[in-house]
Amino acid sequence: MAETPPVVIVGAGIAGLTAALALARGGRRSVVLERADHLSEVGAGIQLSPNATRILIDLGLRPALEPLAVAPRELVIRDAAADRILAELPLGQGIETAYGAPYWVVHRGDLQGALLDAVRRDGRIDLALGCCIEGMVPTDDGVTVDAWIGSQRRHIVGDALIGADGVWSQTRVKLLGGKPARYSGRTAWRATIPAAQAGSVAIDRLTSTTGLWLGPSAHLVHYPVRAGRDLNIIAAVDDDWIDQRWDVLGDPADLVRAFTAWPAAVRDLLALPQAWRKWALCAVSEPRWTKGRVALIGDAAHAMLPFVAQGGAMAIEDAAVLATALARTDRSVEQRLKGWEAERRPRAMRVASSARDNASTYHLSGLPAKARNLVMQMLGPDRLLKRMDWIWGWKQAG
Repeated sequence: MAETPPVVIVGAGIAGLTAALALARGGRRSVVLERADHLSEVGAGIQLSPNATRILIDLGLRPALEPLAVAPRELVIRDAAADRILAELPLGQGIETAYGAPYWVVHRGDLQGALLDAVRRDGRIDLALGCCIEGMVPTDDGVTVDAWIGSQRRHIVGDALIGADGVWSQTRVKLLGGKPARYSGRTAWRATIPAAQAGSVAIDRLTSTTGLWLGPSAHLVHYPVRAGRDLNIIAAVDDDWIDQRWDVLGDPADLVRAFTAWPAAVRDLLALPQAWRKWALCAVSEPRWTKGRVALIGDAAHAMLPFVAQGGAMAIEDAAVLATALARTDRSVEQRLKGWEAERRPRAMRVASSARDNASTYHLSGLPAKARNLVMQMLGPDRLLKRMDWIWGWKQAG
């Protein structure tokens, strides 16, 4: 009996590497094709709630990730206009006790490095960097990909193709006829600094908690990464700038202007980084995630705003559920992919909708902001945390 062809995965980001590991755990081979010559530490920090860490731990990544991650003690939400705390939500060990998996904040480079090391150790995964794809052709019984890998031309036959190539996915556009991502009208600025450098900033528990500041037309998030050695800072502002690149050098003067009226402690914090990178926040609302033996996962299918900290988690969930679907033998590959989409779409769309709601709520001013603050204070920390149950408490069926 002939061996089943591998699954071809386009993209070696969080979604693609997780998919390869999840497929390997089920005994499936895969070929991961990545355009970059090497995988650098793209991005900055990422928040991994229990619905994501549960999957990563099941894939055997806890020993690699836990020494580098931070489980923040609490989430402190502040109103920037009034410079006061609105809520303090306990995290830490209590989250792992409640959900069976931790809430971690990590550097994206550390997460990608742990995934990459695991992929390279698994003989069922063929990772090809520096890959230039010339053609992707779906067939009745699989897919064929023609690509240059370095100076070598390869003709790859796969059982299915997974587009894990991000918000500007060529798989989405070329094979599913999808549309380019839409700019949201918001820009995120990011920087990482040594935690010791923030010692002079007058923000309580800066290096042991996750901080969320809400303000007019902007908000700020900060949390420790790399076992607490570094501090990750993300400032999101309403803006009309757009660029398809992830890593663009930003002019600090533009950021200073956006936060001029904010508390002095915030301005002091934003003055610390030597360099800021920025990226245009874009979203994808793709009406079709599968076509024949082709499927999109993660940002390629449903890139969402980061205002519920679930973009990475949804990609990780996608990968795990898709690997389980492809492991079935009672249906055709096409039927398995359609079933996966039917299972995943309602949840991902609900999370994306929640992120859009937060995008508006976080940036309120005047009386609407005061009403928001009053509601949060009336709810209190326990009920605010309870509202995350449907996201954080998710577990894969079966």
